[in-house]
Amino acid sequence: MSSTNPTPTATGQEPGSTTPAVDEVAPPSRGQQVLKEIFGGSAAISVLAVVLALIAGGILIVMTDEAVAEASGYFFSRPGDTFTAIFAAVGGAYEALFRGSIINLRADDFGSAIRPFMNTLANATPLSAAGLGVALAFRVGLFNIGGRGQMLIAAAAAGYVGAYIPMPPVLHLVVALIVGLIGGALWGGLVGLLKARTGAHEVIVTIMLNYIAFYLVSFLLRTPGALQAPGQNNPKSGPMLETAVFPKLFGDQYNVNLGFVLVVLATIYVWYLLNRSAMGFRFRAVGENPNAARVAGIKVERVYVQVMLIAGALVGLAGVYQVLGNFTGGFASGLDASIGVDAITVALLGRSKPWGVFFAGILFGALKAGSYTMQASEGIPVDIVLVVQSFIVLFIAAPPLVRSIFRLPTPDPLFQWRKPMLARKAEVTK
Repeated sequence: MSSTNPTPTATGQEPGSTTPAVDEVAPPSRGQQVLKEIFGGSAAISVLAVVLALIAGGILIVMTDEAVAEASGYFFSRPGDTFTAIFAAVGGAYEALFRGSIINLRADDFGSAIRPFMNTLANATPLSAAGLGVALAFRVGLFNIGGRGQMLIAAAAAGYVGAYIPMPPVLHLVVALIVGLIGGALWGGLVGLLKARTGAHEVIVTIMLNYIAFYLVSFLLRTPGALQAPGQNNPKSGPMLETAVFPKLFGDQYNVNLGFVLVVLATIYVWYLLNRSAMGFRFRAVGENPNAARVAGIKVERVYVQVMLIAGALVGLAGVYQVLGNFTGGFASGLDASIGVDAITVALLGRSKPWGVFFAGILFGALKAGSYTMQASEGIPVDIVLVVQSFIVLFIAAPPLVRSIFRLPTPDPLFQWRKPMLARKAEVTK
């Protein structure tokens, strides 16, 4: 006669029992899942992409260093000399980069020691401003590579007011700033309008508008009575009036001025716009799926115009900063200094998030400020920094590559740590 005792199942639960089964393997704790999100998410990828780019830059420094090449000639007889030369080359280069961008520990006083960091902030200001404009367009699914044109138009508008239209002190600066932002907004809004009305691709339109803006501003700078300084033959504007110059924040010994504060305010505004406003919700909805957004009643064409107006104004802020903060003695058509192109890299590194873009701009400002010290003290070409920036873009564009190199977990979408907890709660309440 067989036993009447029921046989337990593989899960440890008897047949017909209503008692919830106990999982053999407990789900990960909330803390573990949060750590997984941190070390497998976009923030970690951005940081590790910078680390990999610095490693790649170090390899290039080693390959081009004369002392390393000389020591490697007798590597098998004295290998220690080669490793010492490698450490000296890479360590010296990145120490110079740190000394020229963060703090100079060799300085005699505190003011001189922090001057490199102030130069970093000054270099980062236009990069962060332009990066915000590019990132905002990215969030709506538009590839805004017209930063150069938007900067030039904004700079020309603000520069004309700042140099040739006298006004009272505070009013003059405010009017020049607003006119410059309007100029950048209109130049960017033209892209959105063409995209909305004709379906023209924004990449082609922004590229062509870059050329139009460059040659237009160059023509104005060569035309007496327009932007060209009176009595001057060079294609350069007149100097900015003192009432239209951004005031320095920490005295004349540092280059940080009011423009940095404006960029911080712009970052807060973009964060609020995307995360706390109805317009930002429409922006993000169109960026996720424009067809679904259209079905939901969102006017996608209007969103394209709105976002490019705002993006053009943000990029235009970088142009205004150049003429009212950097080139106060007069500007030429090359004032953009490749900022419009570098802004794309800054937006990518910042993952198109406002504060991420802001700090990415500071990183690139540090690379730019420190590159001159690297070249002056160690003889490292400035092009090495450009290579590092290129590697950052490469690794940012390939997150699976970074995850595989550092063996990072793939992040779970929508906070998967909630699902096992909800499932267990549902079982218990049956």
